[in-house]
Amino acid sequence: MVPNMTNRLAKVTARQLSCESCGAEFTCDPGGACWCFEETVRLPLPAGGQSRFKDCLCARCLARLAGEAEPRS
Repeated sequence: MVPNMTNRLAKVTARQLSCESCGAEFTCDPGGACWCFEETVRLPLPAGGQSRFKDCLCARCLARLAGEAEPRS
């Protein structure tokens, strides 16, 4: 498990976050209707549970990183 990542099953209140990648502010609401529940973009789990990010990213940065992670043909 990656430390400090949001556990969607925990009863947590909404948080105002700043994206670690770009600084954009957004709301993370794992106990409610968070945008990420509907997000189709998925990133592979980092090897060994290590990530350069400690918390959620905004939708734009998540999509950009997922595009970078896709295998090139």
